[in-house]
Amino acid sequence: MNRKIIMIGPVYPYKGGISHYTGLMYRELVKRNDVEMLSYKMQYPKFLFHKEQRDYSNDSFKTDAAKYMLHTANLFNIIRTARYIRRQRPDMVLIQWWHPYFAPCYFLLERFMGKQNLVFVCHNVFPHERFPMDKLLTKLVLKHGKHYVVHAREEAKELMKIKENPDYVVTPHPTYNAFCFEGIDKVQARDRLGIEQGKKVLLFFGYVREYKGLRYLLQALPEIVSRLGEHVQLWIVGEFGADREEYRKLIGKLGIVEFVNVVDTYTPDREVEQYFAAADLVVLPYVSATQSGIVQIAYGFMKPVVVTNVGGLPDVVEDGRTGYVVEPEKPAAIARAVCRFYEEDRERNMTANIEKEAQRFSWEKMEEVVEGFMRVK
Repeated sequence: MNRKIIMIGPVYPYKGGISHYTGLMYRELVKRNDVEMLSYKMQYPKFLFHKEQRDYSNDSFKTDAAKYMLHTANLFNIIRTARYIRRQRPDMVLIQWWHPYFAPCYFLLERFMGKQNLVFVCHNVFPHERFPMDKLLTKLVLKHGKHYVVHAREEAKELMKIKENPDYVVTPHPTYNAFCFEGIDKVQARDRLGIEQGKKVLLFFGYVREYKGLRYLLQALPEIVSRLGEHVQLWIVGEFGADREEYRKLIGKLGIVEFVNVVDTYTPDREVEQYFAAADLVVLPYVSATQSGIVQIAYGFMKPVVVTNVGGLPDVVEDGRTGYVVEPEKPAAIARAVCRFYEEDRERNMTANIEKEAQRFSWEKMEEVVEGFMRVK
């Protein structure tokens, strides 16, 4: 097609799922289009984001042609970047949207880059953790979009709260199979992590935040152990915030210390594989959600999941076929799903069903959606 696309968003060395997503989207779109990747020379100021924002430990998701041009808090830089985009005369400007922090920056880009075929990929229309004026800031930017990609029907409803009759496509979050660097199997992964081969291994993965509902999974664990026996092991892999001590106390109070293994750190890309490969089942007990890249990482390793019936999670999990969908904030429901998975020996059948769904979650499908917006420009 040789269409000119300018993408804006984080890529390597920035950490996190949005960075991985943007890099993988770029790799797919550049196969058939002239794509220019504009990333940030400064993403968040340090006083807002105290942890290290970059990870240079491996370059598996590196986008060689990325230009680190945009300083999100520098007025003159934003205007220069906008004028640069305007001079390129792209067929599309594709922006990753996930938090209103970027609203002033993107609003100025919109004002100074002229009329464009502007497409927003909305990972969250509104942030997971709401704050005053977030709706106003979101509307300030998203109302100027021409097309939108959302990954859940619930997100489409949120989008319609700030723009009348938006042109959007709901498409599943693509699978993150790019984490399969070594192709290790369950036996090899468990040997590497020191896990007994006969263990029943559950995985909770990612930043620990209150909305992710870890406490309900912990509260479910005593019943799971009671029904399945003492070979159950829950691995919690992800950085905690200031509430780590609160979770430690809850684990002690529930009497499940020996069944929980906590890896409280950011997981470099090349270490992700061992945790998913070692697991039988990935559990996302979220209280609220839009969609989750964790489900798609799990699917990339052909791992079934237990999710809650919130946001876009039910859109990507076929209850009883690729995992289980349970009600949020219900430890007993989580326990029943986990126990059913083992008692009915569903692993092989669910793995086969996940494999059958691969095309539905492919990056090729995402490319078709994006290119469709250029045809209706």
